[in-house]
Amino acid sequence: MTPGTHGPAPGTTWAPPPGKPPLAARMMRATWRQLPAKRHDVGWEPGLKVPAADGSPLVTDHYFPRTEGNFATLLVRSPYGRGLPWSPMYGLLFAEQGFHVVVQSCRGTGGSGSTFDLWRNEAPDGQATVAWLREQPWFNGTLGTVGPSYLAYVQWALALEPPPELKAMVVQVGLHDPHALFHAPGALRLENALAVGVGMTYQHQGMARFLRSTLRLQRHLPEVTTAQPLRGAYVPALGGEVPWLDDVMTHPDPEDTYWRGASLAKATEQLDVPTSLITGWHDALLDQTLEQYDRLRQAGCETSLLIGPWTHTSALQRGWPEVFTESLAWLRAHLYDEPSGLRPARARVHIGGEDIWQDLDHWPPPTTATRWFPTEQGHLTQQAPTDSAPLTSLCYDPRDPTPSLGGPLLSRTAGPRDNDSVEARQDVLTFTSAPLTEPLDILGPVSARLTVSTDTGHANVFSRLCDVDTQGRSVNVCDGLGRLETDGQASSQITVPMSSSAHRFAVGHRLRWQISGGAHPRYTRNPGNGQSPVDATSFTPVHITFHADSALTLAVRAHSAGLSPARTG
Repeated sequence: MTPGTHGPAPGTTWAPPPGKPPLAARMMRATWRQLPAKRHDVGWEPGLKVPAADGSPLVTDHYFPRTEGNFATLLVRSPYGRGLPWSPMYGLLFAEQGFHVVVQSCRGTGGSGSTFDLWRNEAPDGQATVAWLREQPWFNGTLGTVGPSYLAYVQWALALEPPPELKAMVVQVGLHDPHALFHAPGALRLENALAVGVGMTYQHQGMARFLRSTLRLQRHLPEVTTAQPLRGAYVPALGGEVPWLDDVMTHPDPEDTYWRGASLAKATEQLDVPTSLITGWHDALLDQTLEQYDRLRQAGCETSLLIGPWTHTSALQRGWPEVFTESLAWLRAHLYDEPSGLRPARARVHIGGEDIWQDLDHWPPPTTATRWFPTEQGHLTQQAPTDSAPLTSLCYDPRDPTPSLGGPLLSRTAGPRDNDSVEARQDVLTFTSAPLTEPLDILGPVSARLTVSTDTGHANVFSRLCDVDTQGRSVNVCDGLGRLETDGQASSQITVPMSSSAHRFAVGHRLRWQISGGAHPRYTRNPGNGQSPVDATSFTPVHITFHADSALTLAVRAHSAGLSPARTG
């Protein structure tokens, strides 16, 4: 489609202001390589005041091609300020490619009026901003949205009632369900909650303030995450009280009225706006992106999926050339009817363990569910047991919790890590396969079904799949946490979703199933006595016994045809 003609009345003129984009943005732009060639010089119109739904001013910057022409508009709404890195990554880069780009601070952040109220004002304020756009002489009636994380959440908020001008969305490492970001079954995602608290509180105040607050959190992290009780202990680490963080931490039930309206999953159920989804295998929001993709497909919405070897933050750092190129191609195709940059396949995923990419018609592709069983000798085999007798046990002591290592975090410690130090602990069980005689590709969801008994009736189970190389180094692939409540010492079954993966276990490598009673401070400790993890003031060690019919389920592809070499960048 070509940009529309809807907009201000004919004859309305606009004189582009003379300002250049901020120096910091231009300097950061000069450091990037492997990006599409610049098409236009860029102008900048900062500090515009756009009325929010309640009339308070939303401070907005306008980037534009300094060229005569009929250009589509991109809307970028952020609670993290309008400066670095958003000004160069979105304002400058996309304006260079031929778009008006509107970068706006959400209500109560970055100088915008009123008070920031996590997720509650984004839908009406997004609609108010589109109403303002309709009155601008440079707006031609064709609109797209783009952005990561909470900048993706505001896109879903607008998509609840998509305005007719909205023709494309690009959701990068995107959020739609705040509860799932903060909570797993039976545990608060503690480290991520604290990272979000710092980002929401300080990033819109400037990068220097944000970096100082991040370092302060790192210094205080051990004392904050081991406090008894946990409630309120974050204050010295965050430099003060954060009321919304208190609310998030103390409302674990997704059915609580506190969370009413927070999830925007319904925005995907009838959407017909072409939507590109981008994530990484170690992104804290990977599962939310895969849920978005499933819902959009079921709704018949045109969508694409890119999953790279990234964490939440590295997707916008070392993965940025790939992410930007993918985003730009989607926006050009649907806002300018220029589809030449689109890849032919609906999904493109990076295959870990081999550093290769594969184009797929759908995600997940056809696979066979294979089950692997633990043995008393610590082996992992495909031979099913004959009974459900007790197999082995561990003692989880919340006073000395099993530490977390890597995985889908928001912090710099995210991603694949050498697990040897954790696996050497007495409170961690490992079951390892024989060396593989041929490659094994998993492409799809991974899960664990566990038969477990405990002595206290209260425990968590952390389940992780690792790839053990020929030197014995164990590296995490994917994982998950489940809550277990048993009746005395009677056994019960629990299924632990372990996210999804695309990973090749090479010849000579071994599969390892790692099991423990937690991963701290990624998750709050289970007190072992039924107390709330946030309010517990006493802890009880718990003995967790695993039974022989426990199983690890992998989505295995029968062959490896169609793999292509990895692209650089």
